[in-house]
Formats: sequence, structure tokens, C-alpha cells
Amino acid sequence: MEKKVDIFKALGDSNRLRILCMLSVRKLCVCEINAVLNVSMSTISSHLKILRNAGLVSSLKDGRWIIYSLNTKDEIVKDIIDQAIKYMNDEEQVISDLKILKTVSPDNCTNF
Repeated sequence: MEKKVDIFKALGDSNRLRILCMLSVRKLCVCEINAVLNVSMSTISSHLKILRNAGLVSSLKDGRWIIYSLNTKDEIVKDIIDQAIKYMNDEEQVISDLKILKTVSPDNCTNF
């Protein structure tokens, strides 16, 4: 029961929902998320830790980068993520985030 509660707690923050929507487009590193959200790196790391601990996202180290992606291995979790993203896709902030995301790549991150 606690794991399920963690999932819904993780979905209870606008920045975490925005991160999930961005990750629905492609895998991202922290600096790409930062370029869109424009909040501190420590705040983003905290949000990603909560999402990862809830099983909503996974991470993979690639050289000096940590790449984040949606968890698609657990079918029920995938369905929850899909519904959350579907519910958020018409939000102005999410639409704006996805437009900004199109211009961002690890190559043009300035935070490293």
C-alpha cells in the first residue's frame, strides 16, 4: 500500500507533473530539465529522486550524464503515467514547456 501512496504523492506536485510530461517526449538529463523549468538544480534533483523512489522514472548513467526516462516496465505504473500526462497535456504551462524542450539538448546546456 505504501508504494502506491508514494506514486500518488509524487504526482501531487506541478513541477513533477511537468517533468513527467517532458519525459514523455524523450529521455532527458538534469540540465535539459533545468533549461525548461528554470529552477535550481537541487530542486530538480529532489523532484527526480521522489519520482524515481515512487517508481515513475528510471535513471541511467552515461559518462558524466545521468539520463532520466519514464518507467515503462510496470504496466500499471505506465498506465498511471499515461493518464497523468494525458490529463496535463492541455495545460498552458505544459504546452510552453514542450515548445521550449524542442530547443534544448545536452549540447547546449550551460550548467556543466
